[in-house]
Amino acid sequence: MSREDGQRRSGGPGGDRHGGQGRGGQGRSGNGRDGQGRGGQGRGRDQHGHERSGSRGSGGPRRGWSQQRPSERRGRTTGSRLVAFEGLRTVREDDAYANLVLPQLLRRHRLPGRDAAFTTELFYGSLRAQGRLDAVLAACIDRDLEDVDPDLLDVMRLGAYQLLDMAVAPHAATSETVALARQEVGAGAASFANAVLRRVGERTLEEWLEEVAPDRASDETGHLAVRHSHPRWVVRALSDALAGHGRDRSEIDALLAAQNAAPAVSLVMRPGLTDLDELIDEGASRGHLSVFGAAWPSGDPGGMDVVKQGRAAVQDEGSQLMALALALGADDLVTADDAHWLDLCSGPGGKTALLGGLTVDHDADLLALELQPHRTELVDRAVATLREAGCEIETRTGDGTAIGAQMPGRFSRVLADVPCSGLGALRRRPESRWRRSPGDIGHLGALQRDLLGSALDATAPGGVVAYVTCSPHLAETRLVVADVLRRRDDVEQLDARPAVRAGILPEEQEAAELGEGPSVQLWPHVHGTDAMFIALLRRTPSEEGPKAS
Repeated sequence: MSREDGQRRSGGPGGDRHGGQGRGGQGRSGNGRDGQGRGGQGRGRDQHGHERSGSRGSGGPRRGWSQQRPSERRGRTTGSRLVAFEGLRTVREDDAYANLVLPQLLRRHRLPGRDAAFTTELFYGSLRAQGRLDAVLAACIDRDLEDVDPDLLDVMRLGAYQLLDMAVAPHAATSETVALARQEVGAGAASFANAVLRRVGERTLEEWLEEVAPDRASDETGHLAVRHSHPRWVVRALSDALAGHGRDRSEIDALLAAQNAAPAVSLVMRPGLTDLDELIDEGASRGHLSVFGAAWPSGDPGGMDVVKQGRAAVQDEGSQLMALALALGADDLVTADDAHWLDLCSGPGGKTALLGGLTVDHDADLLALELQPHRTELVDRAVATLREAGCEIETRTGDGTAIGAQMPGRFSRVLADVPCSGLGALRRRPESRWRRSPGDIGHLGALQRDLLGSALDATAPGGVVAYVTCSPHLAETRLVVADVLRRRDDVEQLDARPAVRAGILPEEQEAAELGEGPSVQLWPHVHGTDAMFIALLRRTPSEEGPKAS
């Protein structure tokens, strides 16, 4: 699963916390390029087009502008396009997570329901479609996009997305976007945006793709990269992952399309603290896979009493199944004394809370380890209600790669939910596809091996480790497991499929496609979840322990 910082030694976002820190803002894809980031200064607010003096050229200084942002010099009016623009700018300038930025902006600007829905579609859609939007914009601009003011480029992406992907009248999409450019960047920028967007609006999306996407027969990767708005290297990696996990490469179109679809909001019921009937009374419905899952129709469920009280939370059902495979499905696999469980990389606490709630039935305690102090605080908040209910959950700030040496052979169940590229959660973290690069995979692989090795060292003979990622990339999944197994003679891999099925609704268990085993890879286009991976490893008695590498 992707982590907030892949260069950490442990901790970070897991299945319910995916996406990695970026390296410099929005990147490019399309035109056959891998999308790599670049920095950029940002400024501004609204869509209503207050006149402003000054203009901005291609990267040069402003003329006649104060050091303040336009919206700080003059009054502003909030609106949907403004909020979407502010969100794009924040994601680009601060390497912020889109799914954290937008809720804060919606609350701050207090947009009503329809406006909030419009903003959400525009913001997330523009991030997902950035690669092909840039390919279209590049065809309409006589300069490299890297020479366009970053704020102006964000504004034009919003306008192009309205014209090509949303049911917005062309006149409204263009005029409102030009007004936003005038207010936030300047009059000259507004004229430039007007000319570009009028060209964009001359064709439909399909007509543009016919022009800007490479021919599939001669350049399939480039074609898919533009059409589905993913960097080339991601397209290649996901195609290889399909084949490596026993599926057909021909599914790549469906997988990429699923990662561009807005995901449904999934809720998790904290064990022993609520039930489906209560969630239904508050507007939810039954989930489609997890026995502890529920579905929320749309919008932010944070106003529900059960969520505010910590008895339920937002969590992808695939993420839930990873924790449930260890907490429910491993009962017949664990032969060690089953008193102590470990969550190796616990922040921000979604899986920790699910594991912690199920320790009661096993008369066990849970240690939740997290490298970053501020993320340990998030874990504390996630499990606070469970602690009040009597669950024995200890949180600790510490290095996951060292726990095996510090507490060897102590735990019967260990969740190693390791930092990863987050390629399995691109539908929830659309910005991460433009931030990651192939070079990240090698660095993360070394960390993943260290964490898995430490997890196994901390496991008692007869205990089980669940190695989990939110990435289907072979170098982060099967190859890590194979390498660790090759280096040790005290570990055996178990069939994870029955364990995963134990967390699936009974009526859905037979229909669930869990592959040929022994590991399980979930897919957005098959299971409707993030692309979670799990391998179950059992520590066996050995006089020798790890082999020399």
